[in-house]
Amino acid sequence: MSKIIFIEPKPPGFHIFSKYMSPRLGTFILGNLMTRRGWDVEVYVEDLAEIDWERIPEAEIVGISSITSTAPRAYKIADKIHDMGVPVIMGGPHPTFLTDETLEHADYVIRGEGEYSLMKFIDVWETDRNFSNVPALSYKVNGKIIHNPISEPAPELDKIPFPDFTLFKGKNKKFMSKGSVIPIQTSRGCPFHCSFCSVTPMFGKQYRMRSVENIMKELRQYRNRQHSIFFYDDNFAAKPEHTKELLRAMIDEKLNFKWSAQVRVDVAKDIEMLRLMKKAGCHTVFIGFESINPKTLEAFKKSQGVDDIINAIKILRKMHIHIHGMFMLGADQDNWKTVKKTVQFSRKYRLTSVQFMIMTPFPGCDLYYSLLNENRILFNDWSLYDAHHVVFKPIQFSVAQLQKAQIYGHKKFYSWLERFRKLVLGNARGFIINLYAHHLNKIWKKKNRTYLKVLSLLKANRYAEVKIDYKEKIYLG
Repeated sequence: MSKIIFIEPKPPGFHIFSKYMSPRLGTFILGNLMTRRGWDVEVYVEDLAEIDWERIPEAEIVGISSITSTAPRAYKIADKIHDMGVPVIMGGPHPTFLTDETLEHADYVIRGEGEYSLMKFIDVWETDRNFSNVPALSYKVNGKIIHNPISEPAPELDKIPFPDFTLFKGKNKKFMSKGSVIPIQTSRGCPFHCSFCSVTPMFGKQYRMRSVENIMKELRQYRNRQHSIFFYDDNFAAKPEHTKELLRAMIDEKLNFKWSAQVRVDVAKDIEMLRLMKKAGCHTVFIGFESINPKTLEAFKKSQGVDDIINAIKILRKMHIHIHGMFMLGADQDNWKTVKKTVQFSRKYRLTSVQFMIMTPFPGCDLYYSLLNENRILFNDWSLYDAHHVVFKPIQFSVAQLQKAQIYGHKKFYSWLERFRKLVLGNARGFIINLYAHHLNKIWKKKNRTYLKVLSLLKANRYAEVKIDYKEKIYLG
């Protein structure tokens, strides 16, 4: 029996929800497809368990999925596997947008959504290995890179199998155990085109939804287990009527899940849906507020205003739904005054938890190409591209000041005073997250001492002279 191993590399850093680790879905969906073809499949998620390197030579091919921050680790793994004589195929957002770079380490790259292309790839892998008609495949022929035309995204998501988490290999007893978080995705695509986001280039502008019955079939797998669900969609409430139909089905079947989801502020415009969300078990929504500066929101092409943000917070709090607010620091329109107002805003409106993320030019998004053309990208160490490190030259901050702005924001929000206030107000969830995040902030600063030292050395005329390698050694020109 032919064997394929899928690997999801470990991210370089952590954030306030690192405690609630859950795997990305791609490798487990592709693993299910390969199992159906009769292949022996193993999936390794480094965040959850180490790779069993003794089993790698048993594989006929190894697939590695990578986002930008995991790219250095993915390349290191791919190089090691190559040394073992096993071919490597890579996919995910980073290989999709920086394909030529990825092919310095991988034999093949599948760009965009991988389900259909991988099956076509395996068709020819098992026969004549003529890859010329495999859609979205990139590879080398006699040293020349070939990029096959990309296919349209899969329109019928119901035809894609559920992720098979039983394929996970490792000794992590917490994975899929009582209390673990199960990721479920009900849709793909996004009609918005935020300048900092690569979702639209990756998955297309059209919302594609799974049918309610298809989603319910997946949810029923977990009905008798004590899990919580995280809806992985970029916007769970993208199509309100479809979402309401799903919520009613969850309520009717009494699934009794506690769950969370990512939404936009416009979710608050539909009170009926919010009531259904609460009744169906929603405890937290994750919202990308991004900024309270109208000029920044406009520059981000966010299609929302500050009044929309305030209205959403007030209504969600009335519904007793926790809010995890995500803000982005470092836009050209922002300064220290904006940062302080943002922190004050998040405390004033009593958000349960927040992330003050640093604006990051991820390959594939408009922001990346804009900053690249302006020669403002400072570091190409992709492990720093986690929205917690400054990797570009800001306009109204020095690099060190912008990094300090993020540290300041988390220090102020996750302070002992905020913990006390949440405790007095009976917000137990907010209190626990605050305590945990305060601890993580200390660890982050300790682990990033070298990086912070480099930033302190940066001066306006020395940007080009400082480089950081993957091991955080300092090189000064």
